Amino acid sequence: MKRKKTVLTIIICIAIGLATVYLCLPYYARQALIHLYPKIDDKCLFYRDTVHAPQQACLWARSADYNRYGFTDSEKSYLDSMETLSFLIIRNDSILVEDYRNGWNDTLTSNIYSCTKSIVSLLAGAAYDEGKLKNLDDPVSEYIPSYTKGRQADVTVRDLLTMSGGMAWDEAYSSLFSLTTHGYYGNDLYDLVTGLEVNEEPGVQYDYRSGETQLLAFVVEAATGKTLSAYAEEKLWTPLGAEHDAYWLLDKENGDEKAFCCFHTTARDVARFGSLMLDYGKWNGSQIISEGYMEQALAPASYLKNEWGEDSLDYYGYQFWIQKYKGNEYRLMRGMLGQYIVAIPEYDAIMVRLGKKRSDEYVRESTVDLFVYMDIALRILEESTKTENRNNG
Repeated sequence: MKRKKTVLTIIICIAIGLATVYLCLPYYARQALIHLYPKIDDKCLFYRDTVHAPQQACLWARSADYNRYGFTDSEKSYLDSMETLSFLIIRNDSILVEDYRNGWNDTLTSNIYSCTKSIVSLLAGAAYDEGKLKNLDDPVSEYIPSYTKGRQADVTVRDLLTMSGGMAWDEAYSSLFSLTTHGYYGNDLYDLVTGLEVNEEPGVQYDYRSGETQLLAFVVEAATGKTLSAYAEEKLWTPLGAEHDAYWLLDKENGDEKAFCCFHTTARDVARFGSLMLDYGKWNGSQIISEGYMEQALAPASYLKNEWGEDSLDYYGYQFWIQKYKGNEYRLMRGMLGQYIVAIPEYDAIMVRLGKKRSDEYVRESTVDLFVYMDIALRILEESTKTENRNNG
């Protein structure tokens, strides 16, 4: 009996100890322990703002060859192994391939994670086009007057766009106490990113830092006087004729948008951003974002060193990626769990892949799953082009 009481006492003490440790953790760490690793269907875990679709949507047409071109067995196996939910190929403004898996469909929204960063770039472009962002070489302190501590005063808007702002940010996804975890699960985004020191000379070297996108979002809000969601609705979602409402996750009730990660939308609607990449800011004949801004955004910031300290960055622009593959250059948005929106200029095409998993294997700056999806899309586009040419011949 005494032994049972001793064991029970030990268990109770351990439980009390663990509870005490848990309660002493900061808010974001407690939330991270509850929810663990981020998931693309995280919409209900956080407060959110709605980016309303217009009453009159502009629907994608279906190609005459809609879903005529299927996947090989090995391609199907790979798509399943990566827990793919959506795979779209749009060519000449018409859906050529549309595939949903694991219970997904064309109406379900998912978190597109760091593809969201490219949306922030587009909003910065809209603000620049309007003259509300007066000059991309303005210091951040022009819009956020408190951002003057030490080297903060030297950081420009362009530095944030190219992730060369030198912010002391920890880009780690699996650490309980990383700044990325703090940003995702925390409730104090503004204080977090505006309070961080700048520990590297700005405008010299690219280094992927989500915090710099978040700071850029606060610059856009200060310049426009509008929340990110409201500005996105006005400048993107309405003129693009989105089919469904989108959602932007907030750090707290009526709080700030998580600009570095957390825009929720459907595969069809996110493809509209692919069209903006393909046509340098144009949608259905209308210039949504100026061609001049898009040319800069979609070109590598080659004056910077890359993440390995080598001269001439060749794969990142203004929050957009540039991928050289098989002799061609592709522009894309990409997210943490293998979310990809890719412009394929040689076929006037867009590829969208959304899912729950990506490869852990890198080739330089990219994970190898991207190349598999590109191969699938390029094979299908080549086959459809050959068929079209035969029919026209």
